[in-house]
Amino acid sequence: MEKELRDIVRSLFEIDCEIELSNPDAQFGDVATNVAMQLAGKVRSNPRAIAEQIVEKLSENEDIVEASIAGPGFINIRLSDGALLREVYARPQKPYEGKVVVAEYSDPNPFKVLHAGHLYTTLVGDVMTRLLAVAGADVKRVNFGGDVGRHVAMNMWAIVKHLGGELPENLKAVGDDPHEQAAWLSARYVEGNEAFENDETAKKEITDLNQQIYQLHSDDDHNSPFAQIYWACREWSYSYFKVFYDELDVLPFDKYYPESQTAPIGIATVERELESGVYERSDGAVIFNGEKHGLHTRVFMNSNNLPTYEAKEVGLIMKKWQDYQFDESVIITGNDITEYMKVVQKSIEQFDPELTKRSRHMTHGNVKLAGGKKMSSRKGTVLLAMDILKAASEAQAAVSGSEDRKVMLGAVKYAFLKTKVGGDIVYSPEESVSLQGNSGPYLQYAHARARQILKKSTHEFVMPTELFAEDRQLIRKLGQYHAVVDNAVNELAPHLICTYLFELAQEFNRYYEKNRVIGDQKESHRVCLVALYADILQAGLTLLGIDAPSEM
Repeated sequence: MEKELRDIVRSLFEIDCEIELSNPDAQFGDVATNVAMQLAGKVRSNPRAIAEQIVEKLSENEDIVEASIAGPGFINIRLSDGALLREVYARPQKPYEGKVVVAEYSDPNPFKVLHAGHLYTTLVGDVMTRLLAVAGADVKRVNFGGDVGRHVAMNMWAIVKHLGGELPENLKAVGDDPHEQAAWLSARYVEGNEAFENDETAKKEITDLNQQIYQLHSDDDHNSPFAQIYWACREWSYSYFKVFYDELDVLPFDKYYPESQTAPIGIATVERELESGVYERSDGAVIFNGEKHGLHTRVFMNSNNLPTYEAKEVGLIMKKWQDYQFDESVIITGNDITEYMKVVQKSIEQFDPELTKRSRHMTHGNVKLAGGKKMSSRKGTVLLAMDILKAASEAQAAVSGSEDRKVMLGAVKYAFLKTKVGGDIVYSPEESVSLQGNSGPYLQYAHARARQILKKSTHEFVMPTELFAEDRQLIRKLGQYHAVVDNAVNELAPHLICTYLFELAQEFNRYYEKNRVIGDQKESHRVCLVALYADILQAGLTLLGIDAPSEM
């Protein structure tokens, strides 16, 4: 319809314009447009007169039953049954066909526990990559974490103290459970951070350890007692990450980039571009002067000649390019590093503008429990990812008397995904598990209910070729699915899928309340509509990474 209207406008007025379509109330039609009012200034004519010319052309289209004018120039269009059904059966667009997209998200740091922000970015990133894959992209899922740097030095300082010295054999006392190992490492991080902030002697020891850890990687040292502790604890973290992702039922990552791997490339790049003038020396450090570009200045190499996060980020994008030669790089992080990333990207733009053109930084807000307080990982009061899952499980058990992992995960995922990416999420466990209202379990139940209706019917599911008056609202809604997916892909906006699925389930409920399916003389026709509804609901839930059960 957009193409049809563009062609008509071009033929009548020799103007190319964007066509905006909307879905009016059923009594007015199936599609509406205000294109006549958009054109009024350019054509210098009354919008209603413009609309009359467009409507006359539209009447020649066999897919259009009626085109009428409302108000000052709105055009309402009623489509034929065949046109509505074609929308339902349409295939999604493939704007990323043949393109490689590297998506970086989750980004867990070894030696630290995973918090609610990691849960959020993991779930949001998982769905964004599913959208890209549906659009035809060859998606490479990667994440990035700090296995070197000051936070690791603080942790290792506290670990050695806790073990009574560089005694790797004492790690056995922690046990083999990944969750307990992660909690133990997190406690050491809190101790190390407190010592760094309040004890000058400890601060110097931690600073020295920072260089020692970099040296471990340079020397490929796996044998010294200190090295054995480091590598064992890093492996604990990696095992914990795997357990975490398995518990979330998210798609697997293709590659994990540790900072120890990106740091050398970042150092080499920054040193090379220091010579060309992109970076500058300042008080023994290497900086990028962001003020020249309306940003702020950041340090890329400190006075000890060690790379900061910024240099490691430079190394990361160079490494991703070496590995994948991507058409697009999507980076999904919390919005607290928005300005930081602008500086990093601006510095790269000075020597490789093509890489920054291909990079897209998406940000999200923080996660808080309803009525919760502010959290801090440095003080050990962080809201953990597992806290969220535990709260959801407890809320589900309170509501249903039992625990269903698939339903619990559906509740958490949907609660995080239904809000537009960018703002903070206030998570309510009780609301998320409710079978009433806009929740994951509500949609899972809606799907299960539809499958149970189909189970009761003995009729074959033959796709309809004609519609009855009572079908049009439901078919219109079903036909919007692919357009919603297209928009969600363009904007990388999972919430659009959530909103659509909830509206679709409500539309089906209205249809089902008024139109009996099983045992009705139109059963053979109506079960086909139920099958279409169930399939689209399942497809949408799958895009969200949510299980679509046949029974609940």
